[in-house]
Amino acid sequence: MSTISTLQAPGHAPSLPPAAPDTQQAAELARARGGHMPLNELLDLAQTWQTQGHTAQAVQLYADWLGHNDSPLRHVACFNQGTLLASLQRDEEAEAAYRQALALFPNFQQARLNLGHALERKGQPDEALAQWQAVVDTTADTHHDALSLRLHALNNMARLSETLRRYDRAEALMVQSLGLKAAQFDVLQHYVHIRQKQCEWPVWQPVAEVSRNQLLLGTSPLAMLGASDDPALQLLAAQRFVHERLPAAPAVPLHTLGPKREGKIKIGYLSGDLCLHAVGLLTPELLELHDRERFEVYGLCWSKDDGTPQRARLIKAMDQHVRIGHLDDTTAARLIASLGLDIVVDLQGLTNGARPGILVQRPAPVQVSYLGFPGTCGIPGVDYILSDRFVLPPELEPFHTERPLHVPHCYQVSDRQREVAPTPTRAQYGLPEHAFVYCSFNNTFKFTQEVFNSWMRVLKAVPNSVLWLLADNDWARDNMLACALSHGVAAERLIFAPRVSPPEYLARFALADLMLDTFPYNAGTTASDALWMGLPILTLSGRSYISRMAGSLLTAAGLPDLITHTLAHYERSAIRLGQNPGRIASLKRYLAEQGRSSPLFDLPARVRDIENALLPLAQAARHAAPPA
Repeated sequence: MSTISTLQAPGHAPSLPPAAPDTQQAAELARARGGHMPLNELLDLAQTWQTQGHTAQAVQLYADWLGHNDSPLRHVACFNQGTLLASLQRDEEAEAAYRQALALFPNFQQARLNLGHALERKGQPDEALAQWQAVVDTTADTHHDALSLRLHALNNMARLSETLRRYDRAEALMVQSLGLKAAQFDVLQHYVHIRQKQCEWPVWQPVAEVSRNQLLLGTSPLAMLGASDDPALQLLAAQRFVHERLPAAPAVPLHTLGPKREGKIKIGYLSGDLCLHAVGLLTPELLELHDRERFEVYGLCWSKDDGTPQRARLIKAMDQHVRIGHLDDTTAARLIASLGLDIVVDLQGLTNGARPGILVQRPAPVQVSYLGFPGTCGIPGVDYILSDRFVLPPELEPFHTERPLHVPHCYQVSDRQREVAPTPTRAQYGLPEHAFVYCSFNNTFKFTQEVFNSWMRVLKAVPNSVLWLLADNDWARDNMLACALSHGVAAERLIFAPRVSPPEYLARFALADLMLDTFPYNAGTTASDALWMGLPILTLSGRSYISRMAGSLLTAAGLPDLITHTLAHYERSAIRLGQNPGRIASLKRYLAEQGRSSPLFDLPARVRDIENALLPLAQAARHAAPPA
């Protein structure tokens, strides 16, 4: 789960099917072909047609004018035609329009910027980067307009480089951008998070005129979950993001304009991660086990169709699969409101690709945050956060804009039908046969300097031990190895596991002796996977929802002794367990014999708990004021 990307290429607005021009439009098109329409009149008319929803006709207007006019400003018309074609998702034609504009006026940097966006959407990232680099190379730093163009190019190069996992290049571009202008909220967010991904510690590293305070305030909500266990800072990050990024709530909630709610309770799961993703791996049985006598299940989905069996299973588990990826937030919210849903459960919060702008418009009378973003989102219109009394105790409630909706035992669902590959050997993964194997397969952005230093002290205290980690990126690996060497831990004691298919990933848990949890961003799906496969987890539970997730799972699994509450206690426990293989054998035996029958993995009961928490809310909403 990664944060919402705020350095985005312009998206596509939904387009209407082209209609035949009316008589007046036909007359104007004829004038354009006649070569008698001045450029300013052309621009105004095309803008009017676009505003009226006649974008295709506006494109034709430009084409007719360009085909019969030799104005020295033809490049302006080409550029505007390109922007309209891009809005209609006609990227091949948009590319041609921008290239024509540049042929007419080679220093037209706006056209070069937009050409880069068109190339990116066509799946040509290196070509897009080359266009933006050309803008950087040909703009000065001093002039205001030139600076704006330069920043646009640098920021899009950084965003795309991050998407391509060229993290060092992305960070360097962000540093260059922040050196030109420090007050860039979007860039600050990405700068902090990309340092987390690379284990570049400290992540709040001042650059140019950017102070540590600006970095703190600019940290994204998701990055803050891994940077600080202070629930006040996590709330601040969420509310700052909402203030900067989300529109105001409408005067009239959309759900009041929908149909009367009757019959079964309609529950919609809102997500772009219902595929081969951590959320998609946890939720199949949640969708499958809903009581169809009481509930009708909708998937409100913009997930990628990755062609996997996991995706097919998730879709099959829905009573209604509603695709909203092609719709803007307002149109999607109106569509959802028209379905007459009683409850919308948001599975993304403020993670990458989330669409909180839908929730702000209140398409359902009851809206609940769950699973995808383990903390407060601060989104207006989200009433509740699904939780249990361990993960969200009373003292944390003031730091959540959502009210807690507690379920017994554990908030997290999982999947008992996970496919597991045959158990590999230690030799297959380069693990010493007789060593004590600590592991942490969490994403590297969850690693903090304080906890990693603690892991190195644990390895020093348990000589015949190794730490098995996920090989995420070369820069994180190099930084972790450097940290190990600074503690006197040999590089060969850090072993990096390649990414593999989900069944193979599950199977290799059997090779480890103890999973060391991250803090403050605990393991979620990974913790569920480890316990399902019989691997004990040592966790550190703190002051925030995110730092108490694994503790919730361990409590429901019957292993509360593996929960610590200070870093010193966590470290001592890791050393003690590493020196006591008999205790590890006992924990593994318990998980093998009783783990899967514990409340944690009683999925029918966990789904009933969620239903019993949601049902009174839906019923109360139905008895409230009727729709307008």
